[in-house]
Amino acid sequence: MKSMYIMEPGKIEFREMPMPVRKKGEVLLKLLYGGICGSDLGSYKGTFAYFEYPRIPGHEFSAEIVEADENNEYGLKPGMIVTCNPYFNCGHCYSCSHGLVNACMDNQTMGCQRDGAFQEYITMPEERVYDGKGLDPKLLAAIEPFCISYHGVSRADVKAGEKVLILGAGTIGVLAAVAALAKGAEVYISDISEGKLHMAEGFGIKGTILNDTPQHFDDAVKTITNGNGFDVTIEAVGLPSTFQNCIDAACFGGRVVLIGVGKKNLDFNFTMIQKKELHVLGSRNALKKDFLELIHLVKEGNVPLEKIITDTYSFHEGDKAFYDFAHNPGNMLKVIMKF
Repeated sequence: MKSMYIMEPGKIEFREMPMPVRKKGEVLLKLLYGGICGSDLGSYKGTFAYFEYPRIPGHEFSAEIVEADENNEYGLKPGMIVTCNPYFNCGHCYSCSHGLVNACMDNQTMGCQRDGAFQEYITMPEERVYDGKGLDPKLLAAIEPFCISYHGVSRADVKAGEKVLILGAGTIGVLAAVAALAKGAEVYISDISEGKLHMAEGFGIKGTILNDTPQHFDDAVKTITNGNGFDVTIEAVGLPSTFQNCIDAACFGGRVVLIGVGKKNLDFNFTMIQKKELHVLGSRNALKKDFLELIHLVKEGNVPLEKIITDTYSFHEGDKAFYDFAHNPGNMLKVIMKF
């Protein structure tokens, strides 16, 4: 079988590898679709914090079960179309012992701290494999990034009628907007790219803010909120400037959620957190319940997840997919590869 490696920033290589051997308690999966995450793109560009070269990327995917233990406790059978939880936790650290398995102190996410799914076949532990409930495999591959956004919106405890601002109109930001809309919020989204903002408008958001200058951003926030600030701000970029935007744009008593991952430091007036009595929350990965709830939500037709997929390549065009995504970020949201 073939496996994709990011050898170094900007360099993709395909290698012939032996088929994986399934152990008891695991399933053998044939990959169907895989989505290129922002972290995969960051790894390709050399900007992602949790990556060592060379490594197989990929943790957003759908697959068909080829082999599984008979009568396993999860009801998994050959032929079933599934997606998977790619965040491997140790099970015994302080976080895991308190049920915070998504923020395991020794977390190993596929394609980041361990080899990922961009291979023609992989094995996965049974407990990490979730029935797609008949969802189109292409949509099923987009459930994981939706989970990242949905978990962040859940952390913010978004309520109907609240004003929510998302910083970043990439896949995670747009899906955070979709998740907040599903909770009845009035949602705005901000980005430096007019192209991304234009795409985001198609998801039913209330409005957009072009973040081209600090003054323009501040003026827009004041106009939209009558000078009060947003009830919730969600950072989905991973830059110091956009985290600062979230602090500045939040109302007194507001909630700030950080989903984005970056490498740079921010020197800022932290007393603003005290002055505004802000609730500042991190959001990492997702939980099993997020996957199950979103599979059901998308299956019911309540969210337009199909709109997030803007480009499809074959797996063997993976080098072109990464190159195009890296060089045309304003025109592409979710890039999917068909295996």
